[in-house]
Amino acid sequence: MNLKNFVLTQFERLNPRLVGAVEKPLKAIPFVNRRLEQEYAAIMADLEHELKPYRGEFASYARLPENGRAPADILADIQTLTHREEARWKEGFVSGAVFYGDDDHIQFLNQAANLAAASNALHAHVWPSASKFEAEVVAMTADMLGAAHTPDDICGTLTSGGTESILMAMKTYRDWARDTKGITQPEVIAPVTAHAAFDKAAHYFGLKLVHIPVDDNFRADWIAAKNAINKNTIAMVGSAPTFPHGMIDPISEMSALAQEAGIGFHVDACVGGFVLPWAEKLGYHLPPFDFRLPGVTSMSADTHKYGLAAKGSSVVLYRTPELRRYQYFVVTDWPGGMYFSPSMAGSRPGAAAAATWAALVSIGQSGYLERTRRILETAQFIRQEIETMPNLRVLGDPLFIIAFTSDNFDIYRVMDRLGQKGWSLNGLHKPSCIHIMVTNLHTQPGVKERLIADLREAVTFVQANPQAESGLAPVYGMAASLPARGVVGDMLKRYLDLLYKV
Repeated sequence: MNLKNFVLTQFERLNPRLVGAVEKPLKAIPFVNRRLEQEYAAIMADLEHELKPYRGEFASYARLPENGRAPADILADIQTLTHREEARWKEGFVSGAVFYGDDDHIQFLNQAANLAAASNALHAHVWPSASKFEAEVVAMTADMLGAAHTPDDICGTLTSGGTESILMAMKTYRDWARDTKGITQPEVIAPVTAHAAFDKAAHYFGLKLVHIPVDDNFRADWIAAKNAINKNTIAMVGSAPTFPHGMIDPISEMSALAQEAGIGFHVDACVGGFVLPWAEKLGYHLPPFDFRLPGVTSMSADTHKYGLAAKGSSVVLYRTPELRRYQYFVVTDWPGGMYFSPSMAGSRPGAAAAATWAALVSIGQSGYLERTRRILETAQFIRQEIETMPNLRVLGDPLFIIAFTSDNFDIYRVMDRLGQKGWSLNGLHKPSCIHIMVTNLHTQPGVKERLIADLREAVTFVQANPQAESGLAPVYGMAASLPARGVVGDMLKRYLDLLYKV
């Protein structure tokens, strides 16, 4: 009996009415806990081989070497590891993750970062170039997302990635609401499809995250959002588009709600910020999603995704400088001097700012327009081909993130079969499905056709081998169906432990 069936059996035996009330006592039963530990160990042992493939082949360090190695030898190891790993993503086998792939562009970004490698945006008086790069990246992104169509002074900061942008926005609303409204028990309304970074922000900053459902098309239920607003609500969240299903929430309706209620409204465009503006220019009919809507008070957009900058950089934007100031952190009486920083980090790598600025300026409007055209045409091909497969079903009405499932078999086994052919797609829950986030790499000749051919073969294989399970399919299936979320959480924490195992 596997872990999933074992836990389900114990719940059935106890016949709990409330899963949360029973899960902890269930794990406290000695024989149950022992069995869980055995199953955890077995799962982690299987994953360890996949996550630690270089053991025994390359030098491993659990302590500093007695004498430093020669730089040439170190670089040779890094080069070998890089070459081994880059073929998979360069050939378009990976969903999202890498958004450019062109060797000349990568070298260009590396050169820009190398030139600014010593700079630190924390010390703007030493490296004013770093603040130049950051400010101009923010301004260019704001202009792209509607700043030119509003009298407000749209502004923002650079961050290390989408998660930090979201964290900063939620921290900003918490402090703004406490200062201007006296709210001490802040609540944020977010669809269940909003990025997990909002859950992280709630955990970090003492917010209550009020999840609202989505409709049959996987877009936020704005009526539910309206009903969830109360005296403690400080902000609402919408996505353009959502990471799981690629759907744009009803941003216009939610913007109106937020404006009427006098609360913040954050649009998470980490994925779509550098796609949707150009899709509009290409003639795709899209609902409004940016600062052109007066109720939108902040946005996040990842320059290191479709902005084609190097990892990790993102932009968080605010409608006014007054709101942005609630993001800042200052200490005025520290013996070390006056300390102030705009975001989570103290030191901020000037190399990342320089490379991001270089990416945006080198590509320009025409470059983003052409790349977006190719991405959307490729995504349309993939979607249409999947829709011709009788045993698969595309979820919602996506533009460039194509999520699909099956009503006839375990979709995670299809994902696993594709994995055996080199593909790395994303497994999703609620509902169980998988998706591909189409990038520039998928627009290469032959990639989309290879994906569809391999997907057809995977479906045929799963139908012909209904009992076969391997790879991560059982793990995803367990995580999707177990009522004991604490058991799933324990497993994920052990996975993280494994990542740091030498």
